[in-house]
Amino acid sequence: MGNSKDRIKFNVGGRIFETTSTTLANAGRDSFFGALFDDEWNLSPSPENLFIDRNPDCFAVLLDLLRTGDLNVPTNIPERLLHREASFYGLLNHVRTAKWGPFDGNRLRLSDSVKGIAPGDGTAIRAGPDGGCCVAHGSVVHVFDWMLDEHYPINLDYQRVNDVGWIDSDNIVLSACEKLGRGDGGMGLFSSSSGDLRYKFQVSHENQVKSYTAGALSFSPDYKIFSSCKGRSNEYGIGVWDQITGKQTDFFYESPGWSLGDADKLQWLNGKNCLLVATLFPRKDNCYISLLDFRDKNMVWSWSDIGSPMAIDEKRVRDAIAMEDSNSICVVNEFEDLGFIDLRMYGGSVRWSSRSRLMKSKMPDEPCYPKLALHEGQLFSSMNDSISVFCGPDWVLTSRLRRSYGGSICDFSIGGDRLFALHSEENVFDVWETPPPPII
Repeated sequence: MGNSKDRIKFNVGGRIFETTSTTLANAGRDSFFGALFDDEWNLSPSPENLFIDRNPDCFAVLLDLLRTGDLNVPTNIPERLLHREASFYGLLNHVRTAKWGPFDGNRLRLSDSVKGIAPGDGTAIRAGPDGGCCVAHGSVVHVFDWMLDEHYPINLDYQRVNDVGWIDSDNIVLSACEKLGRGDGGMGLFSSSSGDLRYKFQVSHENQVKSYTAGALSFSPDYKIFSSCKGRSNEYGIGVWDQITGKQTDFFYESPGWSLGDADKLQWLNGKNCLLVATLFPRKDNCYISLLDFRDKNMVWSWSDIGSPMAIDEKRVRDAIAMEDSNSICVVNEFEDLGFIDLRMYGGSVRWSSRSRLMKSKMPDEPCYPKLALHEGQLFSSMNDSISVFCGPDWVLTSRLRRSYGGSICDFSIGGDRLFALHSEENVFDVWETPPPPII
């Protein structure tokens, strides 16, 4: 890079910086610096000193990040100021990547806690695609960007939010209870930054628009939204909508003797092109888990504990998650015992494992039932005030995340290289990140 044609000078806020095209190319095509290159990644003609009216101290940090991949921030530069400047140059993802490494449940460290957002127990927490999150409390959803700055809250005017999910970093879908006498409820698409309602998802039954309660949500890569639905007529089942148009495209009606409209959990399975629907205790006296194929409106697999001996309550299924690689469904009971159901057998039994039972003690007065998540080959299970991580073909307990305060974990979510855990007391949520690997 000794050739002067490969070098470029910047005048940033009165300070001169000189660098090379190789360093600037590390910023990527979509960055501020990407516009300085032609289609062949050659520097376009530019003034001798390109003037940028921005903060020179932050520019020095960001230029060093492009040179070395390391983020070294002097103590005199506020983090918020650096993030603002990184956003201007299109380098926010570079800063995020340098701040923490690839997600690994066994290396997670607590990075932050956000306290006391709203009174009452939290409903759900959902990680966003860019490292932010949203938290539902009753009828209000609080939205945070990856810097944990709160945006305008989404308020549904005393209608309880049942679930929430991210379409992308700019759009959030909320499902809510129907409010009798008002015809409200159902689902809506909201702006994550302003909280404005963009449109509502309607349910049509016999060519008539019906009011309904929307429950668990799931999304597929081909831009479909799935939600459990309960209406006043026959609108019990799973609705399907197009993410782009907002129009209803399908509805899988609940069959007699089964439960779909009350589902606690939905999960789209890419490999099987099916939707997992799980209705769990204590919402229902019995548990119902099924796989739905919408191509021919067929329930291709199902399991229920109806008729199973229930002498001990600990065998009640509290959460379920499909594991396509092993053709099984993992379930968990209130003592964090893991169980596995073989998807290759229709209506098979649960193979319970007690090796995770390390916390056999008195249950808290208001327990939060376990939740499950699967991320990049690692299995996560919440129990009281901690989250366990299981790895390997036999799902061995390898680590546990725990806070000293905040109460039981009522929900957790993984996304954007972070794990968010919502506690029941004071609605504290914790942010867990993987530190970057050591520099050798």
